[in-house]
Amino acid sequence: MNPAQAYTVDWPTDRGTVILRAFCAPEEIERFTYDLGDRDFARYRPLISGKESLIRAARKEEANVTLALTGRGEIVGAGILEFPGPDERWLRVGERAMMEVSVIEIDRVWRGAGMSQAILRLLMEHPRSEERIVYMVGYSWTWDVEGTELSTMAYRDMLIRMFSRQGFRIFQTNEPNVMLRPENVFMARIGAYVSGETRERFKKVRFDMDRYA
Repeated sequence: MNPAQAYTVDWPTDRGTVILRAFCAPEEIERFTYDLGDRDFARYRPLISGKESLIRAARKEEANVTLALTGRGEIVGAGILEFPGPDERWLRVGERAMMEVSVIEIDRVWRGAGMSQAILRLLMEHPRSEERIVYMVGYSWTWDVEGTELSTMAYRDMLIRMFSRQGFRIFQTNEPNVMLRPENVFMARIGAYVSGETRERFKKVRFDMDRYA
């Protein structure tokens, strides 16, 4: 389970004040209503398929599920910080060495109020973030370019700016899905207390060099 107590931040928007709640517990999420994954867009499907996806994430060890909630308990935004999946190469960097910002999702009608940046900031307030390498992988086929009316490269630039404000920077990697399209991007933030050994391992794993050591 998560290692921190849940807490809230009020976030003003043109549609009213939204409550940003970090480190949500599974039983809390059960009480909220969710429709982010129920909208039918022409070329875009939210990464979070439903409330159950958030509940499963919140049950994971040390995960930070941060939600944007209306006063009626409706989930209009979400972010997830969690350990890599079992098939991810990043597990080879070391046990619990890396965590992923796997999702940041805002309902289209609630965008434009800076909630994505605020959710990312709350995700990064994980009590062990300085001990870990936190990363994100931007795959262009998951982006709502239709809803933003941006090109894929402009959307990429927007993500880079947002994550850069939290100390992330671009790292090169030969991970096949990242290399599949030129607009895809891999970014990471290396915590202040990450050892030199882990940093070197991260460098090798990015290019599969650890397999030949």
